[in-house]
Amino acid sequence: MNILIVDDEQLVRWFLERALIRWGHKVISVASAREAITALQEEDIDLMFTDLRMPEENGAILVNKLSEIATRKRPEVIVCSAYITNEMAESFKNRGIKVLRKPFKLEELEVVLSQLA
Repeated sequence: MNILIVDDEQLVRWFLERALIRWGHKVISVASAREAITALQEEDIDLMFTDLRMPEENGAILVNKLSEIATRKRPEVIVCSAYITNEMAESFKNRGIKVLRKPFKLEELEVVLSQLA
């Protein structure tokens, strides 16, 4: 699976990259919504992990723009954030978007990925 990680925290990107690569995925990692837009336009992305709170545009805006951005296909989305309210989580769920609350364990990541398969 081709996975895009969008998070301004380098440690989070590194953690996700290492786990996903070890599990056999191809990973592109970026620090901003602007870089994510470029990656979505240039690459065939199956899944996008995105943080909500980032400088410039936040992850919710990025998710809302996906249908305009993704030139090949709309990827599955997992929103990863420590700032997700129950209302936000329900809204994402109703739109088919998975939620992973930070901090999370590798086991939680595996469960969310298995739900996409």
